[in-house]
Amino acid sequence: MKLHTVISLFVLFLTSAVVMAQELEITGGEGILIDGEGLETLWEEGGFTEGAAAGPDGNMYFSDFAQPFDSGPARVMRFDPRTGKTDAYCPDSGMGNGLMFTRDGRLLGCCASPLGGHRALVEFAKDGSVKVIADKFEGKRFNSPNDIVIDRHGRVYFTDPKYVGPEELELDSFDVYRLDPDGTLSIATTEIDKPNGIVLSPNQKTIYIAETDNGSAKADIETDFEPGRMTLNAFKVNRHGELSRRRILHDFGDETGVDGMTVDQSGRIYAAVRSASKFGIFIFSPKGEQLGYIETPELPTNASFGRGPESHTLYITAGKGFYRIKTKATGYHPAID
Repeated sequence: MKLHTVISLFVLFLTSAVVMAQELEITGGEGILIDGEGLETLWEEGGFTEGAAAGPDGNMYFSDFAQPFDSGPARVMRFDPRTGKTDAYCPDSGMGNGLMFTRDGRLLGCCASPLGGHRALVEFAKDGSVKVIADKFEGKRFNSPNDIVIDRHGRVYFTDPKYVGPEELELDSFDVYRLDPDGTLSIATTEIDKPNGIVLSPNQKTIYIAETDNGSAKADIETDFEPGRMTLNAFKVNRHGELSRRRILHDFGDETGVDGMTVDQSGRIYAAVRSASKFGIFIFSPKGEQLGYIETPELPTNASFGRGPESHTLYITAGKGFYRIKTKATGYHPAID
C-alpha cells in the first residue's frame, strides 16, 4: 500500500474546512483582542502546518507537512516579521511537528512516525540537520512524539500519541514524558488517554495538557473505531517537575478538542480547537472559562506569541497556512520568561 494513503487519516482527523477571511468571527474580552483587528494571512503555500515557535532572532518557526505526504519531505519553515518572507529553515525535518526554543537558543521539536519520520525528540540545528535526542523509553520506540514545552529549568515535557501511519506500536500506552537536563527520561503522567498539546502556566506551577483521543493509532487503515475523551486538563507541577492533581478544565464531549496551545503572561490559554461545529483559537481562563474566540480559515493546529516587538502578536498554524493577529495580550515563553 502506498503511504500517500496516510493522508486519508489527516482527512479524517485533521481535515480542513475553508471559511472566507471576511467572514471570520473574532471576539474577546477586555485586555485580550483589539476591536477591528483581523487575522492576517502570511503564507499559504504549505501542505499542513503545525508547531508555531518564536525564535531568539525575532523570527517565527513552524512545521509544514507535504500533502500528500509522499510528494515531498516535511520541513521546518522560518517567517521573518521584518521582511514578510518565509523560507525553509530545515528542508527535511523527519516529520517535525511541535517546536520550542530552549533558553540558550536551540530549537527542539517532536518528530512524528509516518513515512520514516524520526519518531523522536530532536534538535533542529542551524545548518538544517536533525539530531535525535531521545527516540526510546526503556528500549522501546516512542509512538509518535507530537508536542513539546520546556520549563525555565530546562526540563522538556513532550506528548507521545499516535494518529497516523502503519508503524507498529512498541509501547503499551500514549503518555507524557519528561526529559531532565541531566538526561534522565521519565513518564510525567499516564492519566491522559491520548495526549496532544502541552503548555505551562506563567508561574510554572500548572501544566495544561490536551486529551485528544480519536480512538485509533492507524486511522488511515483502520475502520469502525470509536473516539475517546476530548478534554483540556490542568495538572499541578511541584518544584521537582512532577505532575499531580489532574483537573478537567473543559470537556468537548463528542467533538474534537484541542491540538496545540500557548499562554499569555496573564495565564490565559489560547487553544487550537478542531471541533467540526466551531473551530478556531479558543481563549480560556486558567479555570476553563471561555474568554474569547478567533475563527481560522481552516482547522487550526497550534499557536504561539512572538518575541520582542512581536510579543503582542499571536501566530497561528491552520490548514496549509500561517497567520497572525495583533492583540492586547503579551505572550509568555516558559523556557525563557
